[in-house]
Amino acid sequence: MNFKCSTTTAQPGESKRLKVESPLGCHEVVITAGGDALGHVRLTVTFTPSVPMLVPFMPRDLYPLDVNDDPTSAKGNVEAAQRGLNSGLLYFRIDEPAFGNVLYFQNLTAMNGYYRATKTSPDGSVGGLWPELGYLLPSPAQGGTPPSDALQAGVEVCLSDAIVVFRHRAPPHERESARQFLQMLGEAYKLIDLPRTNYRDWIARAERTLADLESAPEASIRHYGHRYIHPYTADEYPDSMVQLSVLAAVFDWGRWKGEPHPLESELRAGLKRFYDPKLKVLRRYLPNVGDDKDADAVDSWYLYHPMLNLARMGLAGDKPAAKLFLDCIDFSIKAARHFDYRWPIQYKVTDFSIITATANDDRGQTDVGGLYAYIMLQAHELTGDPKFLAEAKAAIDTAMGMRFNLNYQANLTAWGAAACMRLYRITNDYTYAEQSYVYLASFFHNCEIWESELEHAVHYSNFLGATCLQDAPYMAIYECFDAFTAFEVFLDECGPDLDPAVRMLVAEYCKYALDRAWFYYPDALPPEILATENRNGHIDRKLSFPLEDLYPDGQCAGQVGQEIYGAGAALVFATRSFHPVESAPFKLFCDHFIRASERTSDFSMSIVLDGGETCLAALSFVREKRRKLPKLKVVTAGGDQLHGHEREADRIDFNVPANGRLVISWSD
Repeated sequence: MNFKCSTTTAQPGESKRLKVESPLGCHEVVITAGGDALGHVRLTVTFTPSVPMLVPFMPRDLYPLDVNDDPTSAKGNVEAAQRGLNSGLLYFRIDEPAFGNVLYFQNLTAMNGYYRATKTSPDGSVGGLWPELGYLLPSPAQGGTPPSDALQAGVEVCLSDAIVVFRHRAPPHERESARQFLQMLGEAYKLIDLPRTNYRDWIARAERTLADLESAPEASIRHYGHRYIHPYTADEYPDSMVQLSVLAAVFDWGRWKGEPHPLESELRAGLKRFYDPKLKVLRRYLPNVGDDKDADAVDSWYLYHPMLNLARMGLAGDKPAAKLFLDCIDFSIKAARHFDYRWPIQYKVTDFSIITATANDDRGQTDVGGLYAYIMLQAHELTGDPKFLAEAKAAIDTAMGMRFNLNYQANLTAWGAAACMRLYRITNDYTYAEQSYVYLASFFHNCEIWESELEHAVHYSNFLGATCLQDAPYMAIYECFDAFTAFEVFLDECGPDLDPAVRMLVAEYCKYALDRAWFYYPDALPPEILATENRNGHIDRKLSFPLEDLYPDGQCAGQVGQEIYGAGAALVFATRSFHPVESAPFKLFCDHFIRASERTSDFSMSIVLDGGETCLAALSFVREKRRKLPKLKVVTAGGDQLHGHEREADRIDFNVPANGRLVISWSD
């Protein structure tokens, strides 16, 4: 085919711009290169068809070469590739010739126009078999009926927006490989256009959630004279993980408000019914669970997660929670040792006989060891007993070597990262700080670092959402807010030693969680995109309980159900992002964790944020009831005054540097 290639004027920041004209249409190719500590090349290709066009099969776009430019003789290894509709990334190393590590990242957001026009999706589009690697442009499926979804003449679409980051020294072990992956991912992240976030009134949402928990008959059921939470709307038997997840969030809400909420005592009263005094363990179900359930069955993580929340409450001064936690601790250790710190999916608590050994990929619950290590460190903090420290080490040591296969369930992986960083702080053994990067690399490998506009996904955000399981097609609210909670702990523990790119990615995950999680609530979505058939219970848009599932490919939301066990999300987000200021006429909202705060006078204060060095944080001043917002001044540590935007009479919003100190002052 005849074509004409010409150089056109490069825009600021671009290295080269080419135009390729042919009977098919016009391709524009933009090449940029740069980077300080890490070099990168970016290649963006757009296409404007001259006629309506059906897209044929296209080969992959990346080939490692040897010294003679022969791809068949280059030797290396692929560490990680795209899973499902997660980030379009490929992480590999070239050993011969000795080249180092490469991260290939496709900015899938840029191709939404192409996917929508052709009714395709980038599911597993980045990967390949050595040496044919990179991006496989999705093309319409071929069959007996030819595809009919064509690119429209005269309408420009992006075909590829590839970012390739280089690191010319191969890592000596998996921990350094994970750190380099996170560094390189951070480099790619800084190059893409980030979606805007919106202020979310999590306090109002939390108050509605608490009211519905108290009054909605679908939310709870009574057994043995006590209130127990339904896992889904009027469905499923009460279980200990659900009860303690909601209780812990209500407990946090009471501490934030300065007085316990009445639900706290109600939910606490029935906890003992889950406790088996013979085994000395919290069982999953109550003793009167129906015959359609195996009363002895427990998922490995289900044994430990209730203990995590008991210990969190205990460490905050709740003595009954601490006692119940310690009553269960010996059994939890017995289970871990029985399985040699490598847990199956499900087993019987009575004799540890395995019900389900592995998931579809022949792995057990690979990240349960991280959760177990964290509760052992909680036990160590409560008691000072060194045996718990030894157990935490044993669990983390056993997890070493799993590389990018460490993630089983997103929130468990996040708690593993927190455990590693705390273990490093206690032992001063930097190996554990490095191991936290392995957990985080596996977590971010399973994130969607792109904004989908496929089908119904135009109505919500999926950016930086983590798929709940390593092979799951959806993001889930419980894993979202529990990972958020774990990352708050991780950032508390990490101190100045944390790699800046890692700090940025964790902080950005939490920032976008506060925005993205709003769309799990059915009243925030159009009614027509809600699933009409639900695996559990039903969806009631009037209830302020989140849906379990949102899909990056735009399937109907809530197919799994409306998740009452995720009701704690609103309370967790509210208590971490809103900050009362004593005697001031406003609360502070910040989408980054405030690391330090000092009241410097009656009308001034300083706060410290430690997010990404090149990122922005949202800081809002929210009017207290029956008060009036004052004149406000926000100044950076360097003396630059920032300007806010008034949102009605109730709020003033600022975009501020996500890293550094801010000085805030206001008039009387």
